[in-house]
Amino acid sequence: MKKGVLIAGALLLSLAINVYAGGRKNKEVRIATGDTAGMYYSYGSFLAPILTKKTKIPISIISTHGSVDNIELLSSGKADLAIIQNDIADHAWMGENLYSGKKNGSFGAVAALYAEECHIVADPASGIKTIADLKGKIVSIGDHGSATEINAREILEVYDIKLEDIQVRYMGFGAAADALKDHQIDAFFCVAGAPTPSIAQLAANKDIIFLEIDESHAQQLTQYSRYYTQHIIPAGIYKGQNNMIKTVALKALLVANLNLSDDVVYSLTKNLFESKYEIESAHAMGTELSVSYTWDVHEGVTVILHPGAGKYFTEIDQFPVQRPPLKRPES
Repeated sequence: MKKGVLIAGALLLSLAINVYAGGRKNKEVRIATGDTAGMYYSYGSFLAPILTKKTKIPISIISTHGSVDNIELLSSGKADLAIIQNDIADHAWMGENLYSGKKNGSFGAVAALYAEECHIVADPASGIKTIADLKGKIVSIGDHGSATEINAREILEVYDIKLEDIQVRYMGFGAAADALKDHQIDAFFCVAGAPTPSIAQLAANKDIIFLEIDESHAQQLTQYSRYYTQHIIPAGIYKGQNNMIKTVALKALLVANLNLSDDVVYSLTKNLFESKYEIESAHAMGTELSVSYTWDVHEGVTVILHPGAGKYFTEIDQFPVQRPPLKRPES
């Protein structure tokens, strides 16, 4: 199947070529990613130099707390591009869940990059063998207000586990992995592409187990939300992981601020897909990048396209026959 640092602050990969973004000369494009121990940051770290070279647009990356943080950075104009989960993108556009009463339509989709698997990692010494065993244990459900927290809550809910039933901790992926290694927590949730760096490093240094989401509960999740799909993490992705892991997955989207020049986004979109070989060579997650993956109507992009990306998809005649409704939220 698939998938095989801090560049302080925002690393400017500058070129001595004038670039116009919205009429501004030499304007860098900033990509909001995620925790430095997570896949968003890893993906952004190799994507930025590839696109800089191809487009001649200077691109930098920003380490963040993930999807929710990234949407705020886009809406405030502090980021131009971002990687976010498809469910969080739709919640923002529709004014649901965390965004109830505060719709955020500051961004448009560019591409779906890869599947984000729901990892539930536990310390064997804790006695945990199944998700049901999390009751009474110390469990990190992700950073407070993060996409992982939302997914963890939804997974626990289908297993009839309330937050009061566990000792909740709010930690990013790297902090949670360190805490489990040091026996400060018993388990943690991590929603990211596999292999995600923090888990890979943890597995290389400590015995861990992965909790499965069985088919019955996975079906409940897919019925609850159209963003979840049943998924398998193949055996051998992590050290000591000798069996496949049944779980669910979402999609990592690349999105762009709607104020970013259509010409710039067109160039970024075109070069993103036309650089698939280089992206695959740089990172195992690149194998999943494709126009068809972006437009799979069963796991698709439900938010409005950035017009620059739309220009590229129209140019290559690759819009799907059954396209999801793309509506701006009512003001």
